[in-house]
Amino acid sequence: MTAETKTVGLRMYEAFNARDLSNLNAVLAGDFVSHPLGTTGIAPVAQAWSGLFAACPDIRVTVEDMLVDGDKVAVRSLLHGVPGSEREAAPAMMEIFRVRQGRIAELWGVSALGRRSG
Repeated sequence: MTAETKTVGLRMYEAFNARDLSNLNAVLAGDFVSHPLGTTGIAPVAQAWSGLFAACPDIRVTVEDMLVDGDKVAVRSLLHGVPGSEREAAPAMMEIFRVRQGRIAELWGVSALGRRSG
């Protein structure tokens, strides 16, 4: 399960970087729970991603570390293409997600997006 779990996680970030909202159905479970958004389902994620793409047209995620433990994955990533981040370190993001039957079923996360030191 470890290799499959890691592959599912990487597919989510590939879909984000490609702006491929149609691929969310293949990556996320239909009853996907996003704890950061406080939502259930795929549509709220597509809406949130669309908002990010509109606000930050050059945004992309690079995975720095990915640790897999059974059906859970912990990811440390950086957000590039965020306005103002050229002058500072790219905002970091930490996410943990749970995979069920080859799709991401649940996600927890925090990001430093919008939190910058002077």
